[in-house]
Amino acid sequence: MTEPVTITVYSREDCHLCGVALNRIASVSEETAIAVDIEEIQIDGDPELEAEYGERVPVGYVDGELEFTYTVDTDALAATLRAAVE
Repeated sequence: MTEPVTITVYSREDCHLCGVALNRIASVSEETAIAVDIEEIQIDGDPELEAEYGERVPVGYVDGELEFTYTVDTDALAATLRAAVE
């Protein structure tokens, strides 16, 4: 059994797109049968993260590599997850 693929998502409180992104990640994980470990990081209240991301959320990284900004391309994420477990 392979280790879960780490996905880090930078988000904000009351961010509709952030919720959509998290749901799409879960759907892709289920459809591909590849386990993911989602680390959601709220940028609100962190001056450094707010300066870096501002309103440009959600931003997602798979194993430290930028995967998406604003929206999740489910086909691209599925391909990235498959490559991560090969």
